[in-house]
Amino acid sequence: MAKQGRDKNTKNKAKHTKLMNRKKNKLREEKRLRSERLKALMKKVNDTKNADTNE
Repeated sequence: MAKQGRDKNTKNKAKHTKLMNRKKNKLREEKRLRSERLKALMKKVNDTKNADTNE
């Protein structure tokens, strides 16, 4: 016989998926920001090196 009432565990699965997606997006965003900061820092260092060599 089939189970009657609500489907088992669907609410929990949806909640888990939502939380995992939120976590993945957060990590992805942090990685992107970290790379942008690193690029900016490298650009600044290279600019100061070029300025020192030109003098």
